[in-house]
Amino acid sequence: MEMNKPEYHVVSLSGGKDSTAMLLMMLERGMQIDCILFCDTGLEFPGLYAHLEKLEQYIGRPITRIKAEHSFEYFFCQHRIRRKRSTAFAEKYGADHLGYGWAGPKMRWCTERLKNEPRERYLRKLRDTYTVIEYVGIAADEGYRMERKNNQNPNHRHPLIDWNITEAECLQYCYDHGFHWDGLYEIFHRVSCWCCPLQSLSELRKLYRHFPELWNQLKKWDSMTWRNFRADYSVQELEKRFDFEEEWQKAGKPLRSKAFYSALKNHLASQTGKEDA
Repeated sequence: MEMNKPEYHVVSLSGGKDSTAMLLMMLERGMQIDCILFCDTGLEFPGLYAHLEKLEQYIGRPITRIKAEHSFEYFFCQHRIRRKRSTAFAEKYGADHLGYGWAGPKMRWCTERLKNEPRERYLRKLRDTYTVIEYVGIAADEGYRMERKNNQNPNHRHPLIDWNITEAECLQYCYDHGFHWDGLYEIFHRVSCWCCPLQSLSELRKLYRHFPELWNQLKKWDSMTWRNFRADYSVQELEKRFDFEEEWQKAGKPLRSKAFYSALKNHLASQTGKEDA
């Protein structure tokens, strides 16, 4: 603890099952909570925003919402980034493309710009006066996340790990307290940013089937950037794949087969050819 600075206890709330369960359990235990902090990326499912409103009413206290200085779309396709013309990027894409484009495994700019930077700006001001203790909702069966440098801050606390509460137990606990996220967890395993290209094909398939309006926005953004949505598919190609899968299954054919992947490859090639013709 910093000398002569009182502690200020901040719950880092993503709005998902783990951080929600952590918050409710902390309140049940009468633990000190000075601020409940939610970083709004603007990319959450409608059901998650509705959940936050319900949660706020349930606990009878406000949730502090903070945002980045600019929107996702600005950073995605409008922000001017200095790039060296001699780099491999410039050789492949040109040096004058605006925006970061879609995130990748080694370039998760959206997490940094839309979550980490706004949170750090907010907490930095508090640290002038307090020793900030931040509570993070990492479940007991996610211990591997503790190996990451950002989770080894000595002023971070991980109550769910201390209490040996798993992800499944967090979800059931929330259900038992009347929180259902408009059924999001009955569809998805995780309910973070809906447009993330790092999601599995399974999650993206569910997004396409259950949230057509969000999918249409995904297609729009994909047409506005230099970077492919995934290394293997554009959003348009994913849509064609998912539709082809449905046709293939209706014909009683198995998806997990060489025949399917061969037919899919030919299907995508023929579709692309028709569009380019």
